[in-house]
Amino acid sequence: MALIGPGRIGQALGKLLSNAGVRIEWIAARRSSAARAAARFIGSGHAVTLRPSGIPDLNAARIVLLTTSDSALPEVARFLAAQRAEWQGRVVLHTSGAWPAGGESSVLQPFRRRGASAASLHPLQTVPSREAGVRNLVGCFWAVEGDPKAVRLARRWVRLLRGHTLTIAPQRKAAYHAAAVIACAGVVTLMESAERLMNVSGVERSQARKMLAGFVSETAANFGRLGGRRSLTGPASRGDWATIRKHQAALRSEAPDLVPLYRELLRSMLKLARGTRAATRSPCSGAL
Repeated sequence: MALIGPGRIGQALGKLLSNAGVRIEWIAARRSSAARAAARFIGSGHAVTLRPSGIPDLNAARIVLLTTSDSALPEVARFLAAQRAEWQGRVVLHTSGAWPAGGESSVLQPFRRRGASAASLHPLQTVPSREAGVRNLVGCFWAVEGDPKAVRLARRWVRLLRGHTLTIAPQRKAAYHAAAVIACAGVVTLMESAERLMNVSGVERSQARKMLAGFVSETAANFGRLGGRRSLTGPASRGDWATIRKHQAALRSEAPDLVPLYRELLRSMLKLARGTRAATRSPCSGAL
């Protein structure tokens, strides 16, 4: 197997697969130093570059795993696919959550046109570092889609990692990935905003992060047990418009750039708590 573009996810997944018995023969990156560092971390594989000197090795691989960034994936796929006249019998996978592997819009279409079977396996998990990935990619959920042969291989790898697969239609991949971004990067952004307000209130940032981490963890657990509407708390859930007005006044004074964010969140909270019609008839609708 050849691993192409070993970033955080690539190195973490490569190490886990190697430890589980998957043979990684080649690790390729644009820079030889990056490929060597990834090979050392993974513990197996010969480091090569995405240059003519490294292509013969990569052409010998029966399985290719692309773990490049989303922005680099189309270019790398076109480049690698063009290095062989035919890819019959080979499997190509990628780990992007945004790009589909199956269907007419497949980013791996250059391989598929030459006979390869293509699929994607995207971890619904945050990977802030390769070390964190080794810890938290085990047992997580993976979105899988693509051609049958490649999907079977992806599912086999997920089982090796004691994970769970969910099938995403290729044409729904972008919506799935948007959901993942809202749930992960969106929450981090909201927590950073909350940290700022805690600091304005006199709470040290380091203490605020610890407090908010526990607070949000319990909220996430409630969501998992009860769903959105039943786990929603706060003034929007009980129609406490006096408190909402106080919030808005405080934000206008202390953090005016957060006022639009608060208003949009308030709209969504009202819809969740009482339904769209109730939100539009609220006594504070003019202030939203």
